[in-house]
Amino acid sequence: MGSNSRTPHWVPLISTTNRKKRLQFAQAHQHWTVEDRKNVAWSDESRFLLRHSDGRVRIWRKQNENMDPSCLVTTVQADGGGVMVWGMFSWHTLGPLVPIGHRLNATAYLSIVSDHVHPFMTTMYPSSDGYFQEDNAPCHKARIISN
Repeated sequence: MGSNSRTPHWVPLISTTNRKKRLQFAQAHQHWTVEDRKNVAWSDESRFLLRHSDGRVRIWRKQNENMDPSCLVTTVQADGGGVMVWGMFSWHTLGPLVPIGHRLNATAYLSIVSDHVHPFMTTMYPSSDGYFQEDNAPCHKARIISN
């Protein structure tokens, strides 16, 4: 009673552990000034789909019009493809945008760190006062990365 059909809000899934770590990080760095934050280079990876349907298509039609072209929604296999990229940026500039041909694993990430992160950080922060920020994805924490 009193309820209506609604679309749910989409929110990122953040584990309790990561939620606590984020809060600890924010509390530990709350004193940072804008000048301090200018020394951070941020990075992340993302997948961009060329065609995506979230399934929320609605039409009005009569019972016998199910195959009428005006009542159809076309589809493609595998969402029509997409591209996965890794990138970084800082206060000062955009960093490299690196296409990734597959899911990012530790070996591929190590290659990105050596080929792109180190040169960017050395150029942008020559006195080694820069911080490289990543999101602690499993491939970022692999043993070969920390060695």
